[in-house]
Amino acid sequence: MARAATTSDAFNAVAEPRRREILEHLAAAELPVGDLVVRMALEQPSVSKHLKVLREVGLVRVRRNGRHMMYRTNAEAIRPLLADAVPIENRGQMGALRLDRGSVGRTRLPKGGVVDQKTDHRQEN
Repeated sequence: MARAATTSDAFNAVAEPRRREILEHLAAAELPVGDLVVRMALEQPSVSKHLKVLREVGLVRVRRNGRHMMYRTNAEAIRPLLADAVPIENRGQMGALRLDRGSVGRTRLPKGGVVDQKTDHRQEN
């Protein structure tokens, strides 16, 4: 079966390590693109491209503040992603996650692999 396009599937969108890094930065605070560029030491067009993908799958929200576009995580969209990514035996710990005010707090998305949506198990690449 073919994989869903990155722009239509949140799991595929966060499969890219830089997008997970962006989500980690935005989990701590709402930020403009320029701050992400400095923190990540990437070129602005690259950061903007990743933000666009994250916006299209609904994991990031944006608002205008004067001349700046301010980005933040969308907790409502991240909750189901985390729930699907956490194996069933670990779901009792989900209550400890801080998912308020559009932020995922200190929560980190899985790194170094993908989650098989059928079996709920993490597979290394």
